[in-house]
Amino acid sequence: MTQDNSNHQSNNHRLFQLLRKLKESDKTPVKVLFLAAIIGAVVGLIGSLFMLGTEWVSSLRISSVNQYVTNKWLIIAAMFVVSALLAMMGYYLVKRFSPEAGGSGIPEIEGALQDLRPVRWWRVIPVKFIGGLGTLGSGMVLGREGPTVQLGANISQMFYDLFRLKDNESRHTLLATGAAAGLSTAFNAPLAGILFIIEEMRPQFKYSLISIKAVFIGAVTATIVFRLINGEGVVLNIGQFSSAPMDTLWLYLILGMLFGVVGIGFNRFLLYLQSLFLAFYQNKVSRFVLMGGLIGGSCGAIGVFAPEIVGGGYSVIHQMMANSFTITMLMVFFALRFLTTTISFSSGAPGGIFSPLLALGTLFGGIYGYGVLELFPQYQIEIGTFAIAGMGALFAATVRAPLTGIVLVLEMTDNYQLILPMIITCIGATIVAQLLGGRPLYSVLLEKSLERSQKQAENTSQ
Repeated sequence: MTQDNSNHQSNNHRLFQLLRKLKESDKTPVKVLFLAAIIGAVVGLIGSLFMLGTEWVSSLRISSVNQYVTNKWLIIAAMFVVSALLAMMGYYLVKRFSPEAGGSGIPEIEGALQDLRPVRWWRVIPVKFIGGLGTLGSGMVLGREGPTVQLGANISQMFYDLFRLKDNESRHTLLATGAAAGLSTAFNAPLAGILFIIEEMRPQFKYSLISIKAVFIGAVTATIVFRLINGEGVVLNIGQFSSAPMDTLWLYLILGMLFGVVGIGFNRFLLYLQSLFLAFYQNKVSRFVLMGGLIGGSCGAIGVFAPEIVGGGYSVIHQMMANSFTITMLMVFFALRFLTTTISFSSGAPGGIFSPLLALGTLFGGIYGYGVLELFPQYQIEIGTFAIAGMGALFAATVRAPLTGIVLVLEMTDNYQLILPMIITCIGATIVAQLLGGRPLYSVLLEKSLERSQKQAENTSQ
């Protein structure tokens, strides 16, 4: 009996010590992981609504004009006006209420992870969401992926403030979590969302067991919510292609090297146009908004007779994979989309560049594929394999995140059997881009944004 009482007291003592230790322990990691799950779910919901919203605005724009206007030339004029008004709304909201909501927003998040840029979620979230509906719905050559990443990070900051967390490490972790959840939602690609944070934001991301767990949790919960709303199908359902024969792998290396040159040219031309636009705007709201109306209206009007060269780019990818274009058409569409993509993005519109990059990569890969079939008919390679490899290669050459580009395209298309040619193509693109002195696009955009902010601060203080 005495022995039983002694054992009972010993167990009570151990339980008491455990409860006291639990009470005195730091609950912050648990709270961060709990918030990561909530943030992922909210980002999955908001990102899905943003996707559905942009599709609804775009279809409403087209159906409304076609319903009330029948004459072909009047349709073009009416589409110009409607698209211009939608774009001007987005540009005005950005310039008037939240300048940091312009562009894709990813450089802003990278700056926030370095404590160089503020995250004013109460301004960015409504402006990015509504303004993005306007610019993307107008038919401009922009993607919803970058905006979804910025929305995700700003939602994270909102929860950080609402739950009154104080330590900066938790803030960084949640910002990275929201960004990963945003990319996972935009592409229905959780692994790519995680890798994007680790690879693209590696200088800013503060790696720890808690932070990486939070990023995993956020990406997973965001993807689950997205699939509950939109289904489990891949974003680009373009069918399955055969794996590349071993004796053709060298062709993918050459393709990657060509993409390294294209990527360098794309980045430099985009940055050149951005400097021209900024010089024209002179920080005047009227010029910014009117230019947005001109670009948005032009894209809307062009979409009436040449929809292949405007819009986000998913439709042209599907058409390319269905062999709907000749090599001449592909060359024309690539050149024109190169222009419309760089003009739309460099003008400061609230919109991203991911899906337009994927479309450009698909078109250039298709051109290369036709050329290969002409020169080496004995290989009998499917053109679509070069197009898929091209998606990831241009992403790798411009953003300089090859691993993310590889996994992103494979998750989007469900063509995992092409992983080897994808790796070879992306390596070739990255090496050539680096040898030619190219730098990651988002890093350069962040540097230029910080320089402009510093100059404005100096002018204000004088």
